[in-house]
Amino acid sequence: MSAGGKSYREKMASVSEEDLSCPICQDIFKDPVVLSCSHSFCRDCLQSWWREKKQCPVCKERPIMSDPPRNLVLKNLCESFVLKRDQRASAESESLCSLHGEKLKLFCLDHQQPVCLVCRDSKTHNSHRFRPIDEAAQDLKEELQKSLKPLKEKLRVFEQVKENCDQTAKHIKSQARHTESQIKELFKKLHWFLQEEEEARISALREEEEQKSKMMKKKTKALNRDIEALSEMIRTTEEELRAEDVSFLQNYKAAVKRVQQRPLLEDPQLDSGALIDEAKHLGNLSYNIWNKMKETVSYTPVVLDPNSAHPELLLSADLTGVRRGRMQARPGSPQRFESFLAVLGSEGFDSGTHSWDVEVGDSPVWAVGMLADAARRNVETLPGLFRIVLCDGEYTADSDPDRPPALHVKKKLRRIRVQLDWNGRKLSFSDPDTDTHIHTFTHTFTDRMFPYFNTVTSHPLTILQNPLSVTVNQP
Repeated sequence: MSAGGKSYREKMASVSEEDLSCPICQDIFKDPVVLSCSHSFCRDCLQSWWREKKQCPVCKERPIMSDPPRNLVLKNLCESFVLKRDQRASAESESLCSLHGEKLKLFCLDHQQPVCLVCRDSKTHNSHRFRPIDEAAQDLKEELQKSLKPLKEKLRVFEQVKENCDQTAKHIKSQARHTESQIKELFKKLHWFLQEEEEARISALREEEEQKSKMMKKKTKALNRDIEALSEMIRTTEEELRAEDVSFLQNYKAAVKRVQQRPLLEDPQLDSGALIDEAKHLGNLSYNIWNKMKETVSYTPVVLDPNSAHPELLLSADLTGVRRGRMQARPGSPQRFESFLAVLGSEGFDSGTHSWDVEVGDSPVWAVGMLADAARRNVETLPGLFRIVLCDGEYTADSDPDRPPALHVKKKLRRIRVQLDWNGRKLSFSDPDTDTHIHTFTHTFTDRMFPYFNTVTSHPLTILQNPLSVTVNQP
């Protein structure tokens, strides 16, 4: 609202061209300025007036400032007034026939254009069909509105896809950060293992070094004693040999006795195993470390695909377990389940034999099986699905949801073994705890088959690890 209480639109409706005209040039204000006496003029007009007279052209009482402020409100009013005036002039010129200067009152249905009454009677529109302007406009607006409807629907689809793309972009960053943290955590554990193993092996090497160094010191000390005693005896004997004959002969018996009483020492030998056993420390070092690492690493034959998981399913950090939880904000994806609380394995199989065990535990409702790749692309209909199901205490083999055959299971199943023989056209299920066969689907597989898991409770389904083994081929 303006200071006078009227809105800008109401002000525009009440002003005339005279109200918006400069008192000097008598034309619509251009870049109006306002004087201290509240009178407004075009800036250029006022500057020209100011060169001759220094007083307001209207009241002629107050002096004119050299640089009066702009009248922005008046400027906006003038610009809007000129725009509306030009639009009215343009509309009036467009509503007249360009050939006859008459008002356009009819619409030629054959030429699809507005015409005047003179055009109707001309040869150009002979035998043509006409409608009054207002009727034709109403009919064509309705027709155009109908044509606009699919475009609006298409726009809505585009906006939904764009919104999903925006969510996907955010989710990609979130996925990357989460995956990066998981990778760093795993490598941190591996670094710890390798660091501890390095320290243990260096410690064993230094312990052997210290032990064998002590042995060498002990042996060297004993040799030094023997060398000193033998050297002293040789020195004494040689002194007697250099004595006068009489003196030598007087001490001869004692010298011979001293020499004969000390038997000749055996030549000293370096003990076997005195050196560092490098082969023990370095031989097959990387293999031995890797073989020991089996205790800290695991292998799971099937890993779950988070991008296929229903938004209510929670996957374990290592992607081997799934359970139901709260709805999560996940972007839409062609392979994501939306209507079924299911998730697929990350890898599909189109040849060979494959096997994995699933621990279902105490879960009262679950489904385990395989889904064809063609069905994976249309996860809402689920054709090509082969699974066994536990629901309402009953086990069924569900390849045809309308006619699932009941399975006769004597003991409650806690683990399920899934075995796919793609080339042999068989998908089998068994109980690994009792080695009991449950059911086999016989089917000619043509698509890549993906492991399928379904749960509607918080009880987890877990893919069990395979034990690691190392086989060394001897030459």
